[in-house]
Amino acid sequence: MFFNLQPCFPGFCVCVCACVRARACVRVQSCHATKPNLLNVHLVPHTHDDVGWLKTVDQYYYGDRNDIQHAGVQYILDSVVDQLLKNPDRRFIYVETAFFYRWWKRQSADVRRTVRRLVDEGRLEFVNGGWCMSDEATTHYSAVIDQMTMGLRFLNDTFGPCGRPRVAWHIDPFGHAREHASMFAQMGYDGFFFGRLDYQDRSRRRIAREQELLWRASDSLTPPMADLFTGILPNGYNPPEGFCWDQSCDDPPIRDDPDLEDYNVDDVVKRFLAIANTQAKVYKTNHIIMTMGSDFQYENANLWYKNLDKLIRYVNGRQANGSRVHALYSTPSCYLQELHRANLTWALKTDDFFPYADDAHDLWTGYFTSRPALKRYERISNGNLQVGLRGPQWSDHRGPQGSDHRGLLSGKAMAVAQHHDAVSGTEKQHVADDYARRLAGGWLRCQVLVSNSLAALSGSTAERIYCDKLNVSVCPLTESSSKFSVNVYNPLARPVSWPVRLPVNGTSYKVSDAEGRSVDCQVCVCVCCPLLKTVCLCVLVLQFLRVTFDPDTGLLSGLSNLETKQTIKLTQNFYWYNASDGNNSKSDQPSGAYIFRPNSSTPFVISRTAKTETVQTSVLQEVRQWFSPWVSQVVRLHGDSRALELEWTVGPLPIDDDLGKEVITRLDSSIQTAEYFYTDSNGREILQRKKDFRPTWILRQSEPVAGNYYPINSRAFIKDEVDQLTVVTDRSQGGSSIQNGSLEIMLHRRLLYDDVRGVAEPLNETSALFPEGLVVRGRLLLSLDRPPTAADAHRPLAQQAVLQPTLTFTDGDGRWSPCLQFSGLQAALPPAVHLLTLTQWDEDSVLLRLEHQFQSRESKENSRPVTVNLQKLFSTLEILGASELNLSANQWKDEMKRFHWTPQTGM
Repeated sequence: MFFNLQPCFPGFCVCVCACVRARACVRVQSCHATKPNLLNVHLVPHTHDDVGWLKTVDQYYYGDRNDIQHAGVQYILDSVVDQLLKNPDRRFIYVETAFFYRWWKRQSADVRRTVRRLVDEGRLEFVNGGWCMSDEATTHYSAVIDQMTMGLRFLNDTFGPCGRPRVAWHIDPFGHAREHASMFAQMGYDGFFFGRLDYQDRSRRRIAREQELLWRASDSLTPPMADLFTGILPNGYNPPEGFCWDQSCDDPPIRDDPDLEDYNVDDVVKRFLAIANTQAKVYKTNHIIMTMGSDFQYENANLWYKNLDKLIRYVNGRQANGSRVHALYSTPSCYLQELHRANLTWALKTDDFFPYADDAHDLWTGYFTSRPALKRYERISNGNLQVGLRGPQWSDHRGPQGSDHRGLLSGKAMAVAQHHDAVSGTEKQHVADDYARRLAGGWLRCQVLVSNSLAALSGSTAERIYCDKLNVSVCPLTESSSKFSVNVYNPLARPVSWPVRLPVNGTSYKVSDAEGRSVDCQVCVCVCCPLLKTVCLCVLVLQFLRVTFDPDTGLLSGLSNLETKQTIKLTQNFYWYNASDGNNSKSDQPSGAYIFRPNSSTPFVISRTAKTETVQTSVLQEVRQWFSPWVSQVVRLHGDSRALELEWTVGPLPIDDDLGKEVITRLDSSIQTAEYFYTDSNGREILQRKKDFRPTWILRQSEPVAGNYYPINSRAFIKDEVDQLTVVTDRSQGGSSIQNGSLEIMLHRRLLYDDVRGVAEPLNETSALFPEGLVVRGRLLLSLDRPPTAADAHRPLAQQAVLQPTLTFTDGDGRWSPCLQFSGLQAALPPAVHLLTLTQWDEDSVLLRLEHQFQSRESKENSRPVTVNLQKLFSTLEILGASELNLSANQWKDEMKRFHWTPQTGM
């Protein structure tokens, strides 16, 4: 079986099995009739249910802690189902499968039959359908695909094709990534709707009537493979002003008894017609959409539906008197169907919707870095999940729930963590703690699966230890045992070189590999306090790189690639921006969990010199730098590495001056950038950025720093005709190039004021271990290459940072194990091909995703199409057959039919 992979194509998804075709969705006509000569107003009843934000997931579901926010999702679903049964004209859409799954598990057989009928009849429609509505700036594409697959699979298994969402619905995320649109297109969605975009962009689009557009979301995939119709909702995701009829709203109900003095039907209809006609002026067709609902609404659905029934009846009754407005219950897919029937051409967009601002000084770019410790833990957990899913495939060990992706606790915890108020860092502190607790619990479950798989592969039943605190040099086994063995599992489908650093209690160790051959190692003495040395006379040189330091300051001063004979000037230091407290003449907007607003465009340098200590061996060379009591770094060069490692430690951030701090590291180089720099989109394709510029409108820049920040999910770079400097991150962070030749990355934030976006809490993280404020440690990898071939280095490097080797430990030397090494592959995959997913799908099949990870025209060699022979891929799996699915594995690829949309001429 041969499959051809095209550049930057993550959609190759096969079910390796003997597969059964599902029935088609046989649904009665569920969309209400529209009137071609009138303005049709599609009223969409909906609720927006955050999978954690001000309350935890559990608190939101059960309706607990209503002193924080009145919200109980179980009651919403109870009430909506009851009200849908009372009037067959009514419609409702639901989004978050994480909540619906919980509710469904507790329903009786009669209720389940009723809900299935509502779904089959199109009265209850699922949109989006992922486990959550994911963030788009700080999520990695692999985790997004997993959480979407989890939610969509549940809907598929439960409701069949009628439960398959046709529309992606991201009404709340704070900016929108091109890669998300590309993934949604490859998952088979016909359209995408969202609520938030930059206020300047919205203003221009309203005038040009371009609030509905065609998003061409990849420059590698042949159109229309990654084309996605995209609609911008008129009121965010709220109802029009004056038309909110939830128990949480204050708008008056429709009082339609003419015998009463407060009869208000005429006033309600007049206001509604005015709003509808005004909205129609900024959209292109005679169809407009209105979202009738908001956060956690419809707990008492009777309030909404009773008033909506009246609204539709009285508005449409005016048609007899010449009104040209027709109101109807609708859903996003019904609305989209009418737009498609209009057969118009649509404005084309090829960039993304970052950064997002809702006013001149209110840039939502702080959350790109908020809660950096949680962001790192989420990334580590993603790697742990992949190990937990793949391990049983090699060993044929399933264990309890081992064959069920949905049942894997780690999978659910990771899926919840993708929510736009989770990994984004925009939740309350107790909710962030809950996300971390869930991820930790998921990893404990994964450890059982991994241990059992390794035991089956090695033939050893020895207890396996996991040292989860190696980032702070803690591992009780390695620190106390004179002999121990280390199992290194590489989740990538190609060999990697990876340094293993362990805390030990001794000065001399011998290390051997699985075949008994000696492995180079070095014991380095750790220093707990800075030396008094203030100068650095060293030059770090190993096989591939040469690093120089300024002898007077101890700071990095140059970088050379010895293979390509490149040398650039390169300095690096740490700075902070003082966070605005909202008390200034331009705006009262402070920095907070969402918003980055420095009170000056010039950051403060933490120190102009670094105290240093040098370690130089044949295996490892380091310069340890201390900049202040709360900022230090290790500049590290490994013998066989083509990347320079910067391991930074920042915190606790001092707040004695009553000002919040936003700490960055800045790399200043001799590269001539001409104000251009490059960032990734969710870890996939690269987008070009330019300072003070937006591709689709003329920008009025009012925040020269925050207005130039973009999300960096895995890597960013600057380049000219000769040199390219790439930075690979270990978590999602915000960054920019404010000065020519520079690249800055925000590492840590500690803020003293709430930014008035709903969380009602300053981003001032502390813990029992760090009562003075969190200390965060992270790693940046720097590579210097020639621009035409730089991707050949930084793409694999970025994958290594996401899927790092997993270490397990056993006491003793482990030489008695029957099998000391194993590979699940017959041979390494080609450089351009990445094994994205390998997981048990059902009893007789596995889900396999292979992706071409290089962008079109990115690499002379590796951007070419690649052919993979599945029958020669695995060493332990016998492939009897394979069928190709869409990216989210909820539809056969050959049955995926999407609406075709036409871009405007010349686009």
